[in-house]
Amino acid sequence: MAPLSAAPEVCSAIQPAGVPQRLLFPQEHASPEDLAAVTALLERFPKTAFTVVVRDGAGVPVVIRNAPLEADGTPMPTRFWLIGSRQIEVIGRLEASGGVRRAQLEIDAAAIEATHQRHAAGRNAQIPAGWTGHRPYGGVAGTRRGVKCLHAHYACWLAGEDDVVGAWVAATLVEELPSLERSSVSADREFES
Repeated sequence: MAPLSAAPEVCSAIQPAGVPQRLLFPQEHASPEDLAAVTALLERFPKTAFTVVVRDGAGVPVVIRNAPLEADGTPMPTRFWLIGSRQIEVIGRLEASGGVRRAQLEIDAAAIEATHQRHAAGRNAQIPAGWTGHRPYGGVAGTRRGVKCLHAHYACWLAGEDDVVGAWVAATLVEELPSLERSSVSADREFES
């Protein structure tokens, strides 16, 4: 992988307060190697501090946990972001085949709402005390209710969150994908039976 042309410090400056983002969000600090890998997977430089929280068997990042604010102070509602290219592809096919609608029909609405509330609470707890700027809104992927993005829910589930939609995605992949594809999307978390 080619080295980055920008230094990691570019990702760490938060403009409104002039305080380095790594000091505001010390739990979200990527190594230079992870910054390079994530930049390649995103095909752009990350806008927020992050930490890789799930890797595949080869050590390649699959899920990152984002700080709740981008470097310029813009709210970042997506706490866990699926960046593994194979996982994105397979879940994209699930979404394209009506997966979002199916998930909403098959999962209890109250359980989905509880998932969004837990996600928002965890993300919002990371906002520095005294922050007066805009805050992220909604739950998983900024959604206030229902299901918007299976990728985001699956990322939460892979990261160890209690996410009923992410668990549904995992179970659906087990049922619908040939066994060869299952191993390429499972990352480090085992599918639950």
